[in-house]
Amino acid sequence: MLYEAIKTLHILSATILFGTGIGIAFFMFRSHATTDLQGKLYAARNTVLADMIFTLPAVIIQPLSGIWLVMEGGYGWNEAWLLATYALYALAGVCWLPVVWIQIDLKRMLQIAADTGAPLPQHYHGRFRLWFILGWPAFLGLVAIFFLMVAKPT
Repeated sequence: MLYEAIKTLHILSATILFGTGIGIAFFMFRSHATTDLQGKLYAARNTVLADMIFTLPAVIIQPLSGIWLVMEGGYGWNEAWLLATYALYALAGVCWLPVVWIQIDLKRMLQIAADTGAPLPQHYHGRFRLWFILGWPAFLGLVAIFFLMVAKPT
């Protein structure tokens, strides 16, 4: 029963990680298309908040529950599908960490513009592009991890 509970926790945290990621990315991206500074700021604030409340705990739970499942499930640490999973998770993390800092920086620039009435600095748009670009490898990596977890190819 404990194995099934940990596996459920692992699946739920994976779902939260993926679902929150795609959801907040959608709202952040959509806010970029508007000229409404308050709308952009609202999206940025909630993107940062959602990452801290939902994504960060899921990022921590995933490897912890995954390690436990490997140990208790009788899998070899060096099975090809697990090695690919580790690499893809590391890739997603390497992309996600700068994305978090970029989101915080975008939120800061938006707050300053809203408080002062100044236009957004030119580098805001470059930072947003980098945020968008870094999201793709993380997203695709998580999709591939879902496939590997289901298929467990040898």
